[in-house]
Amino acid sequence: MTQSLETPSKPQLSATVVVLRDGTAGLEVLLLQRTARDGGTGGAWVFPGGRVEDIDREGEGQDPVDALQRAAVRETREEAGLVLDGDSLLYIARWITPEIAVRRFDTYFYATRLVDEAEVVVDGDEIRTHRWLRPEEALRESRRGDLRLAPPTFVTTDWLIPHESVESALALLAQGPIVTFRPRICAVSDGACMLYPGDAGYEERDPDLPGLRHRLWSLGDGMRYERTG
Repeated sequence: MTQSLETPSKPQLSATVVVLRDGTAGLEVLLLQRTARDGGTGGAWVFPGGRVEDIDREGEGQDPVDALQRAAVRETREEAGLVLDGDSLLYIARWITPEIAVRRFDTYFYATRLVDEAEVVVDGDEIRTHRWLRPEEALRESRRGDLRLAPPTFVTTDWLIPHESVESALALLAQGPIVTFRPRICAVSDGACMLYPGDAGYEERDPDLPGLRHRLWSLGDGMRYERTG
């Protein structure tokens, strides 16, 4: 049965983990490259994560938090071979796919520190390879077209740029507030502008309205995150 535009699909509950470590040059973030579905050399670069499965809901009761943390731990183990402590996960953001999308996700983003320099071992199925990158390096490669990042990955990586250590990043992220991203996409002359709650143009879907900015530009020369106030 075809999904109509008037009845958007219900987003699937999901969890994603931003794994951080202190590298020789400063803070680094783990990115995984998904296997290309079209037979190409590689797909998008993402954080470990995936949707909540039935196994994650066992013993959950009425609170979805436990299921989300279990999914975060399970997906990170399956995709990257890393065993995380669910209690170490810091909830930092929530991303809900726009209603125009065919497949929608309600994804809770967590951050954590890599413990004991554990080795990343990708599954070789869903995940093709991995890299540890300085946040500014990841965004620079994204703008050059060498690293394909989805908007949530780009924005979260941008948040990390001011920090030289995992301790600094986690301390600031822990202060909140937790942002729920419900993108409203507007076409512009050279691409698209994704408006987020808090942007002056969000309610009217008008990127030209004056005021506070909270948006992602996706233009011919790459993506750029803008936030004021």
